[in-house]
Amino acid sequence: MALRKTIPILSAAAATRGAAPLLAELPPLGLYVHFPWCVAKCPYCDFNSHALRGDMPEADYIDALVADLESALPLIWGRRVTSIFFGGGTPSLMSAESFERLLAALRARLTIVPDAEITIEANPGTVDAARFAGYRAAGANRLSLGVQSFDDAMLARIGRIHDGAGARAAADIALARFDAVNFDLMYGLPQQTLEEALSDVHIALQYAPPHLSCYHLTLEPNTPFAERPPALPDPDLCADMQEAIEARLVAAGYTNYETSAFARPGRQCRHNLNYWNFGDYLGIGAGAHGKLSFPDRILRQVRPRHPRAYFAAAANGNFVAEERQLTAQDLPFEFMMNALRLSAGVALAQFTARTGLPPAAIDTALAQARAAGLLEADPAVLRPTLRGRRYLNELLQMFLP
Repeated sequence: MALRKTIPILSAAAATRGAAPLLAELPPLGLYVHFPWCVAKCPYCDFNSHALRGDMPEADYIDALVADLESALPLIWGRRVTSIFFGGGTPSLMSAESFERLLAALRARLTIVPDAEITIEANPGTVDAARFAGYRAAGANRLSLGVQSFDDAMLARIGRIHDGAGARAAADIALARFDAVNFDLMYGLPQQTLEEALSDVHIALQYAPPHLSCYHLTLEPNTPFAERPPALPDPDLCADMQEAIEARLVAAGYTNYETSAFARPGRQCRHNLNYWNFGDYLGIGAGAHGKLSFPDRILRQVRPRHPRAYFAAAANGNFVAEERQLTAQDLPFEFMMNALRLSAGVALAQFTARTGLPPAAIDTALAQARAAGLLEADPAVLRPTLRGRRYLNELLQMFLP
């Protein structure tokens, strides 16, 4: 239930003093559920994922997730959940029976809108036709498939557990059972050429998925690739790959609606759009992050990262490992870090609606960004220029406190 718009926004003077925001209306709410195990840890991955050793404690983990949700319910009383995203790790390691039990438990405790988008991530190396059918029957209506590449050599170089044939088989199974399917692809892979990057896109387009995510491989700290870097294409070649991929997908009828996301008309990922629009999301599961708004404050939370620590939290009933209240000084960067990933940008009025701050709080940064050619001149819209999209980090730095 939306709050009535009776609470005033902060004045510009209060904003500069770092006072807490005052929100007239709460944003939409999504639910993120993290599944922390994988068959093997990829050498480029810095996500909270752990190679599975021995049997997976599936039933115990679902019990912990339900307890985690119950502990958080007082923070979201009366709010409707518009989307659910099961991410990881590899959620598709979960049996269909366990997924059905978990989703039933969520439905029993939350007000989930009838047309909620419910996504589950899957690794082609763990695909099973019967399991996918079970996910669909239980209520999942969108599947995100971590293809990364259809090329055997590329997949081997980045440590994936599937090959090109496995990626194709998984794509066939996914599209036979789900209307809404996303393929994750990566470019800038070790020793990859422009032609090889475009070949992956060409093969993906033969399946005509409604959504594609195309990511540039980057070397993240504390990963095997960061410690022992592979031979990556030079930055100019990677930029050529990005431009060529964007052009090919736009020509095929996809809209590049977010930095790395492409969709056919009306097929954007609603859960991720809520992130980019600075909406709220409750995160449950090992290492899950969340952002929750209240009339007088905005909180960010993190769950215990390692599965052992998460199970310990379940035993003592304290699931929040970290909690931080955002100040008015934090909010411009926090908002822009999300909103400026959207190619179409967002209305300036949304900055006020989602942060409680007046436009005056970002006047100086806006003027600087527009003068640098990184932000469109339209005073009613916060929209990056093409240059702003290419140099997003430079643009975002202008909104740091």
